[in-house]
Amino acid sequence: MEYRMVIMYVEIGCFVTCLCGWILVCSTLPTEYWTFSEVSRIVLTTANYYSNLWRDCISDTTGVSDCKDYPSMLALPVYLHALRALAVSAVITGFFGGVLTLIGMKCTKIGGTEIINARVTFSGGITYLVSGFCGMITYSWWANRVVTEFVDPNFKAQKFELGAAVFIGWGGSILLISGGTVLTYFSGKEGLLKSSSKGPRRPASYATVRTRRMYMQPPSSRVTLVPPLYYSDGRSQTTRGTRRTIPIENRDTFV
Repeated sequence: MEYRMVIMYVEIGCFVTCLCGWILVCSTLPTEYWTFSEVSRIVLTTANYYSNLWRDCISDTTGVSDCKDYPSMLALPVYLHALRALAVSAVITGFFGGVLTLIGMKCTKIGGTEIINARVTFSGGITYLVSGFCGMITYSWWANRVVTEFVDPNFKAQKFELGAAVFIGWGGSILLISGGTVLTYFSGKEGLLKSSSKGPRRPASYATVRTRRMYMQPPSSRVTLVPPLYYSDGRSQTTRGTRRTIPIENRDTFV
């Protein structure tokens, strides 16, 4: 099997993995079961409290349930605003990661050359990684607060436990991080390394080591004096030309 076919199947597998993780993360946002608590009042009536980032809910064994949104955004604690922002960022970046990956994959043939497609796929993998880390921070931060309040003996308010949405979000974040890591590695290996190897080379440096030969003047010029070949009395004479050599100046070598 050719290397290009292997890379194509790897990209498809990573895209499906990241898509499943993104769907799991999106499914946790409207779910109320981020935390839950059960309070038994009498034998036949049990109240269940559960909540998420946007509302608190209550239900009992009689089938009556009611949810109430948080009354004021400005009155909410700072960590809840940060968790909301991270959760929304995970969804948005996961969406754009899917778009970039679809454009850059080898099986779609939407982009231009192989190197350009690899770079687009690399961008999609990085976006998937950002989405996965945003989701992981969101669920871990929420779980940390719930567990801290539950094990604190001085916490007198109602204690909650981790809901199913937190575990689903952890699974989706792990899928996003795993798929994005593999996608980034193979696309970066193909796109970035090839572009750097075929890029313009570094120009030759003009700094050279000066030697004694560089300070020497070019070969001496020759001046040839040719006497007349025939004299007035009819005799001929051939005289070798004389050479006059310009002395070579001695200069200090470069230290």
